[in-house]
Amino acid sequence: MDNKIYKLGIIVGRFQVFHSGHEDMINTAISLCDKVGIFVGSSQESNTLKNPFSYETREKILKKVFSDKVSVFPLPDIGVGNNSTWGDYVLKNVNERFGFSPDLLISGKESRRVDWFDSVNGLSIAELYIPKTIDISATQMREHLINNDFEEWKSYTNKELWDDYQMFRNIICECKNNLETDSI
Repeated sequence: MDNKIYKLGIIVGRFQVFHSGHEDMINTAISLCDKVGIFVGSSQESNTLKNPFSYETREKILKKVFSDKVSVFPLPDIGVGNNSTWGDYVLKNVNERFGFSPDLLISGKESRRVDWFDSVNGLSIAELYIPKTIDISATQMREHLINNDFEEWKSYTNKELWDDYQMFRNIICECKNNLETDSI
């Protein structure tokens, strides 16, 4: 333990496709937290345009970029949306994995997520919103892959992943017409 400001920071995201904005958010968490838990949402989804990559692929990507600086776990959807029921589910998963609750939620979205935990009495979880300083989205990253725009994709991707470009592109192209999704 480095005795950082927070004991456990968590990030919940789909990472479909991982990009430098995600990397910035996770690096901030690493700098502030003794432990960082990344919970990969919609982990049951794959092979669709919105969710092309399996959980296992996303886990490998995160581990390749961050190695043992983070812990990565699946977080399947339960069909309830962004509310306290979802928050209870997230906390249950965090407690099962770490044995205690997080004290920081790191988010890159504009919508507030601390209300996820409104139903939990006596729990204090700080929220850190990472402003979007890098103008990129996962949707744009999927488009770069579909359009075979390696240079643009590369400009928003960690060097550790560059050799995987063709594999990522193949997956995206195979499922680009599959618009079905169960994720919310």
